[in-house]
Amino acid sequence: MFRSLVRGLILMVLSGSLAACGGFGGGSGRSSSGIFGAGNAENRKPTDYDEKNPLDYEREIALGEGTPRTRTTIWDLFISPDQNTNVRVNKYLWNASLETLNFLPVESADPFTGVLVMGWGRAPGSSRQYKAIVLVQDPALDARSLKLSVQTRSGPASAETVRRIEDAIMTRARQLRIRDNKL
Repeated sequence: MFRSLVRGLILMVLSGSLAACGGFGGGSGRSSSGIFGAGNAENRKPTDYDEKNPLDYEREIALGEGTPRTRTTIWDLFISPDQNTNVRVNKYLWNASLETLNFLPVESADPFTGVLVMGWGRAPGSSRQYKAIVLVQDPALDARSLKLSVQTRSGPASAETVRRIEDAIMTRARQLRIRDNKL
């Protein structure tokens, strides 16, 4: 009991002394760069960002008028550099791919990169199992925007099967676009 009390007391003294000698700065025991490198408030120069609304700053950066700021606090890590992240995927091709290949389970879907990974499944009226990976790589509703890889348990699917699935996806994407234009 006495030993554990002495050990605890020694650990508290050691941790307190280490905390007190914090830095290598000018003999005061305090670091001139601060814990996150921002420096003391009185020594730090005000930046343009400190004087502006954060949304104004982000707008200037997006327009190419401002200069990127350096992160000064830990809370700046939680600010997204781009508040208006745009998805660079054609929504009609994306939705048409999901609808056309709805007989396959979705393993992963990332609309920001345009990758859609489908698991093993059987097409309606077929005894063969398929697996597909879809890449929608452009915001244009164009056949060049769609890349498709289809596999069977015995290897890659035939070129005819891949072409038919691509045609079905493109047809459905056009139907979805026409439906949206009628609204």
